[in-house]
Amino acid sequence: MDVGTTSSNARPCPACGRARGESRGQKNEFELLACQSCATLYTDHLPSVDQPQDYDSYYSSENLTVPTAIQRRLDEIVATFDSYRRNNRLLDVGFGAGTFLEAAARGKWQAFGVEVSHTAVEHVRDRGFQLFCGELGKAGYPDDYFDVIIASEVLEHVPYPQALLEDIARVLRPGGLLWATTPHGRGISARLLGLSWSNVCPPEHLQLFSVASIKELLPGAGFRRVEVATHGTNPFELLHSMRRRVTGAAQENGSGARDGDESFNRVKSSYQLNEFLSDSPFRRFLKATLNSLLNTGRMGDSLKIRAEK
Repeated sequence: MDVGTTSSNARPCPACGRARGESRGQKNEFELLACQSCATLYTDHLPSVDQPQDYDSYYSSENLTVPTAIQRRLDEIVATFDSYRRNNRLLDVGFGAGTFLEAAARGKWQAFGVEVSHTAVEHVRDRGFQLFCGELGKAGYPDDYFDVIIASEVLEHVPYPQALLEDIARVLRPGGLLWATTPHGRGISARLLGLSWSNVCPPEHLQLFSVASIKELLPGAGFRRVEVATHGTNPFELLHSMRRRVTGAAQENGSGARDGDESFNRVKSSYQLNEFLSDSPFRRFLKATLNSLLNTGRMGDSLKIRAEK
């Protein structure tokens, strides 16, 4: 398929539902489309039912271990939930390593978690949380049950993000808070690196939202007072890409591999960057200033979402 064309049987935009995607190229045997209405970047089709994403092997000791600096930051985030505390129940959808659940417990919340990965569930099973292994819609929670629901780095993975958000809205009490993050498909790395950005990785990530698409998607699922900030970027990845170009990634070395073609580990490098920027008051100030600038220009690589039901 030539760039700029769209197959007639391509799926509609997962954010706004419009079938007006423009091809941005192919990656991992998926065509990537950019919605001409809300700028969501998404795959033209979903993985087949006989090739589901293997989240049991997705987690390892590397991404189930979180640095102390990240834990401190999660404590700060959980502290901002206090004004929503009524029944004292907090749910983390897609809890992964369980660090948000631990931060919630330190904040005296009754912590619940939903996760499709058996590996992740087993990792935190003995820590006293109330867990469900499977999809949220099958967990059986009552309507209006939780004060706060977290969905960190989840929306980019699911085939039907609006359906997940509707499930979240059902079990969130009126006036409760949804706190979510997801990669920004219109941030600085997406603009500079295009399909080479590590977050463009189908079938792991099926869509990358824009600020506009989040502000359309969430109200349609039952949320109000939607606030979206764009924070963060990973200069390690930008430098990695530049180095590949400078050293000639297209040139063969003696072994037949391409110089600079080593894969980029976005999780490990992100942890390293956060540890570095959290190491002193000056670095924390620098991080806050950079995030403010990125948010002003809507260029941060991560969408930070707060929305009430």
